[in-house]
Formats: sequence, C-alpha cells, structure tokens
Amino acid sequence: MYGKHWRSVVIGTALLLAAGCASKEEWDIWRSNTSHFQSKEHYDFSMKNRSGAATVTRQDVAMAQSQSWFGKAVTVDQAQILER
Repeated sequence: MYGKHWRSVVIGTALLLAAGCASKEEWDIWRSNTSHFQSKEHYDFSMKNRSGAATVTRQDVAMAQSQSWFGKAVTVDQAQILER
C-alpha cells in the first residue's frame, strides 16, 4: 500500500511540473523583465484579452509601442482594430 501511494505522488508531481513549464522563449522574456506587466495599461489590456478573441483599439497599439510592452504579441488584422 505504501509503495502504491508513493508512486502516485511521484507521478502526480511530475505531471504537475510538466504542465506548468514555460518555453525557453517565455523564460527569456521573464528573466529580462523585473515585473509581469510593463504598466497598468499593459495589465488592463492583458486581463481584457486573456480569453477568446482579442479586442484591440488603435490606442492599445499606440500604448504598446510607446511603453514597449513585452510578452507574446496579440496579432489582429487592420480591419479588426476597433475605432474608439
């Protein structure tokens, strides 16, 4: 019984660690920045677009460029950028 429990813990831990791993590129981004988000606007944009289709305005694009946001870029066609 003790052996079966021990194996389950090891297998569960290995699966948990494998599921939470970042790619080399993601780790490089994390190491090169001291915070998770560049600014409050970066945080707000990321929380607004964390699931589903991205909602991007021209103001979002301008802020991302002026503040040098980092991380995985959200890509949309010009036609999908909302005028606000």
